[in-house]
Amino acid sequence: MVNEMKKFTMRDEDFICLNCGKKVSKLHVTSRDHCPFCLYSLHVDINPGDRQNPCKGLMKPIGIEKFKDQYKILYTCLKCHKPHKNIMAKDDDMNKIIEISNIENT
Repeated sequence: MVNEMKKFTMRDEDFICLNCGKKVSKLHVTSRDHCPFCLYSLHVDINPGDRQNPCKGLMKPIGIEKFKDQYKILYTCLKCHKPHKNIMAKDDDMNKIIEISNIENT
């Protein structure tokens, strides 16, 4: 059985964060998938950018994981409780990153 790579749909859109209410601008590099202010995300994709997941739950950041030369934010969906990971963005609030890194280590 051949492993299929996840299909990626480029979706770089402005949005209003449903957790903190701030306006989030496009990333202009890749798809924006979480709020850079509070780090929350939405459980909207099955494959990155497809917006086909029926859950639509708010995803709470719960930790950080290093993977090769990048860091990923670890999430849990507050609606369906599934875990998820998103790559950190260049403009993420480093104080929030440090805060959730410390939560993971306590």
